[in-house]
Amino acid sequence: MRRVAFIFPGQGAQAPGMARALAEAFPEARAALDAVDDALGEKLSALMFDGPADLLTLTANAQPALLAASAAAHAVFASRGPAPLAYAGHSLGEYSALVAAGALSLADAARAVRARGTFMQEAVPAGQGAMAAVLGLAPELVEQACREVAAQSGEVVSPANYNSPEQTVVAGSVAGVALAGERAKALGAKRVLPLPVSAPFHCALMAPVQPRLAAVLGLLPVKSPRAPVVANVTAAPNADAAQIVPLLVEQVTAPVRWVECVRQLKALGATDLVELGAGNVLAGLVKRIDRELRCVSVSDPATLAKALGELA
Repeated sequence: MRRVAFIFPGQGAQAPGMARALAEAFPEARAALDAVDDALGEKLSALMFDGPADLLTLTANAQPALLAASAAAHAVFASRGPAPLAYAGHSLGEYSALVAAGALSLADAARAVRARGTFMQEAVPAGQGAMAAVLGLAPELVEQACREVAAQSGEVVSPANYNSPEQTVVAGSVAGVALAGERAKALGAKRVLPLPVSAPFHCALMAPVQPRLAAVLGLLPVKSPRAPVVANVTAAPNADAAQIVPLLVEQVTAPVRWVECVRQLKALGATDLVELGAGNVLAGLVKRIDRELRCVSVSDPATLAKALGELA
């Protein structure tokens, strides 16, 4: 028997045109986008559809846009496909997972991630933070490279995303990330790719965000999810409403333990993962984490039909 879990992408998956085809084909998708527009008091959906890309990529826009795209895809798929046994999201995607699981309302989450994105943009002045993907090096050696650089130089750098067994993203100061990249290559990394990001997410430089975000999230009504949500911080399933806000606040500076999150979904019984939202980045990562897990992505009517066919 095949059993599914729903997963949701994070920042970097955004692109002009996102969710347009779903909104044109399905009223429930359009309603999800309208709910985000109404919550923010602006036509974010117009920016999602038509760009420009540089404005859509700004953290304060990308985060609610990705939430909206995931909510639209979930609204369409959930009424046609199998119910999930658990949920998970990559970084920002954890908010999408919580909305899908009924723990947060879409409107509340939209306002929260707009604030989260704004706080993140403001936490580190432009040009002072960086992120880079280290490819082809074991995660423990990436950790070693970051520790050595931080100890020797005093610069901030640490693992930010454990994306796959062969890809770990590091974040920190510009100098710290550059030095860690050099050290990682010396330890055997195949490549180190700088990432085009507006802030160094999931590292100590994001600490100023935490009290500001905690104040916003603390005002929101939070319910127990209808199925467990595997948290980025712990890589463990959580169904306790009281733990949701603390986990989201800690997530700001903690690494995304995506490899462990995917393995946890399998341990919970999932045989198939359904990626709901923009793009198919997570499907590629799942393939690198565990080839026994099948992952289908839903971002438009064509991929929806394909996913429903494969899961039938």
